[in-house]
Amino acid sequence: MARGVGRTALLVAAARAIETHRPDALARDPFAEHFVRAAPASAGWPVRPGQVPDGEADPLWGRLGRYFALRTRVLDDHLLRSAHLGARQVVLLGAGLDSRAYRLDWPPGCAVYEVDTPEVLAFKQSVLDRVRATPVTERRPLAADLRHDWAGALQDAGFDPGAPTAWLAEGLLLYLPAAAERRLVATVDRLSAAGSTLAYEIKEIAESPEVRSSPVYADARRRVGIDLLALFDGEPRPDSAGELAGRGWTVTVRTPYEFTRRHGRGPLPEPHDALAANRWIFAAATHTREGPAPAPRTTRPRSQRRPGN
Repeated sequence: MARGVGRTALLVAAARAIETHRPDALARDPFAEHFVRAAPASAGWPVRPGQVPDGEADPLWGRLGRYFALRTRVLDDHLLRSAHLGARQVVLLGAGLDSRAYRLDWPPGCAVYEVDTPEVLAFKQSVLDRVRATPVTERRPLAADLRHDWAGALQDAGFDPGAPTAWLAEGLLLYLPAAAERRLVATVDRLSAAGSTLAYEIKEIAESPEVRSSPVYADARRRVGIDLLALFDGEPRPDSAGELAGRGWTVTVRTPYEFTRRHGRGPLPEPHDALAANRWIFAAATHTREGPAPAPRTTRPRSQRRPGN
């Protein structure tokens, strides 16, 4: 947990912990601060708003933290909506220190699969056991490397590819090689019945040198020892949204700022913005395996649409 992507999971947990104690919290996670305090690498990080000296103006715990909180809220809402529409299987790819199986109000009959590395899942379980946490729905942790084949292990754990599924890849694809991202999308498509959904996060465009030197990235390196730019995979990214649309999914591309406006809270655009390239993708499997896929359909934010679209 002290290195690489494991440390970013602690960063997001700290952001959720701070958000939990805000009076206007977008999302609440009572377990987040326990994860942060349990790891020596993060034991001194803030977990309450009062521990952030510059408050919302702080590039790391203020602005980036509020981004993670907004992302948590939006994806919570997406997963619960999918579950209430009939997707009783929820698969969290790269689950990290996510606690949705413990803190969300799932409808009866849901099973939440948490897929991550053995080290992350072992750390997570030790903390949850220490605080005697009990999931509110069926939870199935699954140790697997998402850069390789994981579909067989998922099915061995009880996953039914014939039933609708709510898939989530939160903060994952940024770190995967392009080939692994393509395999993941193809695997999700192969295992998805009609009525399934997929949500994930990407950076849509390459960032300029000015953006790459922004306070968000600089503070993450200096203050918590996380070089996000070094962790992001440097290969040209595949067009996963277009790939899903071509496979018969209905795909919608959103910016985080659309949800800031919707909720009235969250980060706002700024010069040389490290969040400007971020996109949240929401896809729904409307195809059936017995017939041809419908014509591709991708909906992008208004600012990204071409004239006439």
